Amino acid sequence: MEAITPIATGKRKGGCCSRLRWKGMFIDAAPDPSIPNTRDGLYWCSQTQTCLGPDGRVADEESCCDGRRCYEPW
Repeated sequence: MEAITPIATGKRKGGCCSRLRWKGMFIDAAPDPSIPNTRDGLYWCSQTQTCLGPDGRVADEESCCDGRRCYEPW
């Protein structure tokens, strides 16, 4: 079985933080081009294991980008 590699798809330069997680990262299935690439909006930080980053701000695709104090690139 091939290892699943998460894709950093942040909307800002540099992509999302390497600690940002969402449940779709853990589904072991081949990509299906007929299904839109959407997220359910439920994110968490792998460092804090909560919906807040170590700086107390919300962990999501918009916030966990290059420039945030706790950001870690892939």
